[in-house]
Amino acid sequence: MAKGTVYGSESRTFYDQRTGTQIRQVTTASAHHHHPFFIIPAYDDAMQRLVFVSNRTGTPQIFAEERATGELRQLTDRSDLAESEWSVHPSHNGKAVFFTAGTSGWRLDLETLEERELVNFTATAMKDEGMVASAMGTTALSHDDKWWAIRFKIGKESALAIVDTDTGEHDIILRRDSIAHLQFCPDDANLLYYAGPLTDRVWVIHRDGSGNRRLYARNVEKNEWITHETWIPGTRELAFVDWPRGVRCINVDTGAERQVTTFNAWHAISNPTGTRMVADTNFPDIGIQIFDVLDGLGEPQTLCYPGASSLGEHWNGPFPYANGPVQVYAPQHTHPHPSFSPDGQHVVFTSDRSGYAQIYEATINNT
Repeated sequence: MAKGTVYGSESRTFYDQRTGTQIRQVTTASAHHHHPFFIIPAYDDAMQRLVFVSNRTGTPQIFAEERATGELRQLTDRSDLAESEWSVHPSHNGKAVFFTAGTSGWRLDLETLEERELVNFTATAMKDEGMVASAMGTTALSHDDKWWAIRFKIGKESALAIVDTDTGEHDIILRRDSIAHLQFCPDDANLLYYAGPLTDRVWVIHRDGSGNRRLYARNVEKNEWITHETWIPGTRELAFVDWPRGVRCINVDTGAERQVTTFNAWHAISNPTGTRMVADTNFPDIGIQIFDVLDGLGEPQTLCYPGASSLGEHWNGPFPYANGPVQVYAPQHTHPHPSFSPDGQHVVFTSDRSGYAQIYEATINNT
């Protein structure tokens, strides 16, 4: 179907059989769907729309659910999104969606559906080969919507560029061996986190390229598996998963480190107020869990059981990358990747429980 096509609501509500949590299924078409990566909001701040990627037309395209009506609107009709479907980043003000396609960065106007090429990097490639980390091509948008961070390849090097979302003017602020996931600090548009190599993940840098530094050094003797970093709003702390031993965080200013929780949190992210986190789980899958960020205990409470296949056998063992990259089979649309809605009342997740990956929205209530 064409760009601008409006589909009727596919929303249906049911209750998790074990927890009683109300869950709304957003999509039902016989095709794979997924919301943005868990560190990227799926909604605008006012929750007018829920943005996702759908393969219902035969190729990955950007869609949005108009939450007031439940209608699904096709926002793109491109042939080049298959390599960059995880780059999608809705703006916080609800006016645009940013994404990469080819070697360009694009701004999609949500009212007119006009696609404006903000920047063309003439890059070697926008992402690495594979299914994880630097192979996903995620991007980051500052909370004031003024700055967009994009990583891409120049020969064998990774480059990090900061793009002005109004003018398209950009600066390459870093070139190094590997750059993966990115996220601006929610309390400071001049500071962002980026993932370095799999053996040396946790780095921060200022928007002008200064202050590039390792925030946490992986303990090699313990063969730590450090992954899935994300900021905790209001604290200037960066949380990270020490798989499968829980979540820790470190203050970017003081270096103070603390334990947040000790269960096998997989993809963990904070709510907008920095008080609770949500995480999916694996090996074993004990469901989507919500826990306190600040009490030092992080006792998990089960929100629901997504029933996703969560493919990636490499997670069921010790850190596999100690001696260099390895090929893994981990299609990302099979992972729940839960994240909070801006009002903190819902958790959006993806599950292929039906045979196709669909979008779901769980209501938290008093969990």
